[in-house]
Amino acid sequence: MRRILENIKIAFNSLFLNKLRAFLTMLGIIIGVGAVVAVISVGAGTEATITENMQSVGTNILTVSPARDTSMGPGGHGGGERYGGDMFSMGSEEETVAGELYLEDARALKAESSLINEAIATVSSGMNSTISYLSWSGQTGITGTTEEYFSVMGYEVADGSLFTGNDISNLSNAAVIGDTIVDDYFGMINPVGETIKINGQNFIVIGVLESIGTATFGADPDNSVYIPITTAQNKLTGTNTIDSIIVKVKSEELIDRATEEITAILREQHQIIPDGFNDFTVSSSTQLLEMASSISETISVTLGGIAAISLLVGGIGIMNIMFVSVTERTREIGIRKAIGAKKRDILIQFITESIVLSLTGGIIGVGFAFLISWILKTFTDLTSLITAYPIVLAISFSTIIGLIFGIFPAMRAASLNPIESLRYE
Repeated sequence: MRRILENIKIAFNSLFLNKLRAFLTMLGIIIGVGAVVAVISVGAGTEATITENMQSVGTNILTVSPARDTSMGPGGHGGGERYGGDMFSMGSEEETVAGELYLEDARALKAESSLINEAIATVSSGMNSTISYLSWSGQTGITGTTEEYFSVMGYEVADGSLFTGNDISNLSNAAVIGDTIVDDYFGMINPVGETIKINGQNFIVIGVLESIGTATFGADPDNSVYIPITTAQNKLTGTNTIDSIIVKVKSEELIDRATEEITAILREQHQIIPDGFNDFTVSSSTQLLEMASSISETISVTLGGIAAISLLVGGIGIMNIMFVSVTERTREIGIRKAIGAKKRDILIQFITESIVLSLTGGIIGVGFAFLISWILKTFTDLTSLITAYPIVLAISFSTIIGLIFGIFPAMRAASLNPIESLRYE
């Protein structure tokens, strides 16, 4: 133990004697460890955010979406051209044909299903709509939906009111806006009662939602505008189709039965023949969470692997500088051997120096990762969650790199002839 501590002390003395060179050598390790920890932490933070938002909505939520065509060939659908379209959907692994959803489908589910509380139709523009107020304008997301949407999603009104069934029946130009919209367009002005333009059409702001935060898959409800679904269909999209149906099941235990019941109702609603493929998919929040986790993990592993290349580059740098160190300290090695040092002692000394160099860079890299995490949290919408796992992984990897890339220089140092080493200038 005493010998190990002595070797560590010698290693640190060597670092302090060549501070700039040591720092430049460690730079690859610092960047590599910082990048690996930061990337994995962003993935973990994103997954945690998605999980939190899904749990806040509830695990008794099902999403019905139009299907994409996964069948091997035509046929199997008895609904005619009415359900023709081709929209992407996440969810079922069963074979499907391309289809569409309609407001009548949501109404049929609510009327005929005995296992659900709500079936809410939605139409979304993504970020493709232009909103303007006085001289300010920009792109934002527009969601057309029904009055039950807000209670099911857990959204609370901060000021004003939400639109009602009458607004939906009358195709009212009423709008409920998110907290970010207020900050970006109104400042200190109370937006309730003000007129905004959505794609050139006037809408009256009747309510403002409380701040919600980033929701599932990076959506930003605070930067969205909500309008009656009939208004969205007739005055913005010009189509009678909908993008999805959000279904609230009475309890989580009824999810599987509700999925079967919803499937049966929609197959009848769409007039699908008994052996025909579904033109819709039904996904649970658990499935979406698993998919989001899988995507997040894949991205983290891929980017983490790319960042790990920096660690290998740093390892090569360490090996290079250790060879230089061996050359510079040839006389020292000769003197140590002359007074009784064995090959093993020289080998351990230089391997220890290599590990200390790499490990120190790894520790500094972890600090660099915390800095990156703080910058991301402060200046972007990304969420970073630094846990022990990426830190231990990165530190262990950097230590192993120091060991592996330090062996060859250490072996060279240990094999030097003491007489020739003493003569070295």
